[in-house]
Amino acid sequence: MSLLGKRVLITGAARRVGRSLALAVARAGADVVLHFNKSQSDAESLASEIDSLGRSAFLLPADLNDPAAVMGLVPRALESGPLDALVNNAAIFEPLNWKNTRLDDWNRHLMINLTAPFLLSQAFAQTLPGGSSGRIVNLLDWRALRPGVDHFPYTISKAALASLTLALARALAPLVTVNGIALGAILPPSDGEETDGILKQVPAGRWARLDEVDQALLFLLEGPAYITGEVIHLDGGRHLV
Repeated sequence: MSLLGKRVLITGAARRVGRSLALAVARAGADVVLHFNKSQSDAESLASEIDSLGRSAFLLPADLNDPAAVMGLVPRALESGPLDALVNNAAIFEPLNWKNTRLDDWNRHLMINLTAPFLLSQAFAQTLPGGSSGRIVNLLDWRALRPGVDHFPYTISKAALASLTLALARALAPLVTVNGIALGAILPPSDGEETDGILKQVPAGRWARLDEVDQALLFLLEGPAYITGEVIHLDGGRHLV
């Protein structure tokens, strides 16, 4: 699928990895629907940059911890045109263990990292014009396939999202492909977590470049439609250790 003239909805698009993905999609010729929550100035700056590339950007603020806001996101995006792809990038990543995770922490991680991607995927697939194809890409984490004890609710929610990716690949076939990208050491954590020891456990021995994440996304959006239910590990081999 060529992205030229297509429209892609990316959640959590205003900052960090989401911003890079949005620019990559725009450079490939797509118009981008930019979801954000509180980062309005960053989203507006990104929209201006996308406009300068000759593509259109549409801003959609929404709190993904609010089910009503999530369920309204795709209908709002469709007001400016049909959607061809959905990238579930938005997530929260809090340094909680099993002991200090409260019920509201647990529910917040599940809502934003798992339930929101499901509801958005459901709405996206249901609103595709009859006979049209579409693509969904979920941003995962190497922890999803190797659950540990750190960042406990985050890890469990991402593990569940990996399972959702495989289940939706079957449920939405043959018209919608559903794949995932399991990230490793991409950017230093926004929560200020210590990073000195991270690369010691990465066989590649380095941080990833953002353009490598962009390339993986573009492959899944533009590449063979015969690929579905796949999780690509972009982690320098971290999941092997």
